Amino acid sequence: MNLSDIIDELAGIMKGKTIDALIPPLIFVIANMIWGILAAIAISILIALILAIRRLVGKQSLKYALGGVSAIVFASLFAFLTENVNNYFIAGAIRSALLFIVGLSSIVLGKPMAAIASHITRGWPIEWYWRKDVIKAYIEVTFVWAFLFLLRFIVQVMLLIEGDTEMIVLVNFILGWPFNITILTLSYVYGIWRLLNLGGPGVEEYLQGKQAPWRGQRKGF
Repeated sequence: MNLSDIIDELAGIMKGKTIDALIPPLIFVIANMIWGILAAIAISILIALILAIRRLVGKQSLKYALGGVSAIVFASLFAFLTENVNNYFIAGAIRSALLFIVGLSSIVLGKPMAAIASHITRGWPIEWYWRKDVIKAYIEVTFVWAFLFLLRFIVQVMLLIEGDTEMIVLVNFILGWPFNITILTLSYVYGIWRLLNLGGPGVEEYLQGKQAPWRGQRKGF
């Protein structure tokens, strides 16, 4: 594994998703400061829809854009009904709590979230992930994810209780894609190292039915 492998992984993760995730919330806060909550709701939803249309025109996957639109609509509606702009960010706290529960539950069930996410993203055989000399790496990474989701939830709730809008916006921005990119990068580096340490076959070796000793998984986690 080298730096170019990590850069390739990050490029595959990004692919414009940062814009879909970050722009609408920032627009919401700015518009609320200038024109009020109704205008903020309308403009942020409009921006989210434009991003979705942009993906549609570019024949890209809509799942991230549509997910972003749904999140924006839910958060905006909640902020409007409670007449509190800070409540716009409650959806993020709820999402962190749900991810923590899902992550922990997946470990208990023996189907770690990191493995399932990798399978969905890469399309590798699900049976490969369940091997004893592979699954341990994904369990360990999922455990770290769950802990960090819990930590993020605690921080988000504390900020919402304090009610400092500027701090809520800043911290939620940091805990968004900058935080996620850092965690995914570290997960990738650790995951590759751990797979090699476990001594199991790489995906290609598994598909080809090769017998031990294996070179192991050296790119992609």
